[in-house]
Amino acid sequence: MTATTLTPASPTPDPAPGRTAGGGAPRRRTARRWFTDVGWRHVVGVVFVVYAVFPIVYVLSASLSDGGTLTGSNQLFRTVTTENYAALADTRFWTWAANSVQIAVVTAVGTVLMGAAAAYAFSRFRFTGRRAGLTTLLVVQMFPQMLAFVAIFLLLINLGQVVPALGLNSKTALICVYLGGALGVNTFLMYGFFNTVPRELDEAAKIDGATHSQVYWTIILRLVTPILAVVALLSIIASFGEFVIARVLLQSESNWTLAVGLYSWVSSLLEANWGLFAAGAVISTVPVLALFLFLQKYIVGGLTAGSVKG
Repeated sequence: MTATTLTPASPTPDPAPGRTAGGGAPRRRTARRWFTDVGWRHVVGVVFVVYAVFPIVYVLSASLSDGGTLTGSNQLFRTVTTENYAALADTRFWTWAANSVQIAVVTAVGTVLMGAAAAYAFSRFRFTGRRAGLTTLLVVQMFPQMLAFVAIFLLLINLGQVVPALGLNSKTALICVYLGGALGVNTFLMYGFFNTVPRELDEAAKIDGATHSQVYWTIILRLVTPILAVVALLSIIASFGEFVIARVLLQSESNWTLAVGLYSWVSSLLEANWGLFAAGAVISTVPVLALFLFLQKYIVGGLTAGSVKG
């Protein structure tokens, strides 16, 4: 008697996406199905791009217009001339630009140094009031700095009578105000990033005889370079374009920043020169844009790594 062996039937694989079960030609996706699955994303992307780019194109067109009003720019690039850019040489524009760069750079350096030191202390040391200090920083950063500009104004009036360098119309006083306002949010941002650095590195360095300062300057700061670059970039952008506090504190035209100086050109409706204002606005975006492109590789890593481990 012969035994019959039955081979189990293998399951039929599912057809590939877009193909029929019989292995025929792929089914054509209709335009309606494509729009439902993917197309609507392209439409939303195009709308947001146009929404973001149009003001930039409009200001660029106004800067190249031969008139001093914005009505001549309703037809984009109807006239193209560099008269507005050439006229900047006869103004204090470059003095204001130098003031803005000076204030932004000093504020960024001070913010990075102060914020990194505070974040390192909160991350590595255990001391009384540590949790209360972190909570205070979290609460303080919720309130915009400009809410206190009246108190800052009165404080600097009285402080200037004792220390003139820290009174009104002082770039040093403005830098100190910016440093105080940015310390809370930047410290809390760096604190999360410092926690991602393993403590074993600190312990290994201390075993080799390194002090706390050596560990901080030679090891930790090199490992947290992305967040330092992000904080410096955000600080430069915020201080470079800040207007309210700079307008209140800086009274002399030679000490004005770009934001205050450009506003003075259009503050009077009868003598507003929007072409000159647009030309100055276009030039003022160049250093910030160049710095953003230069530090772009650090931005994503610096903003996301700190959220992994708190």
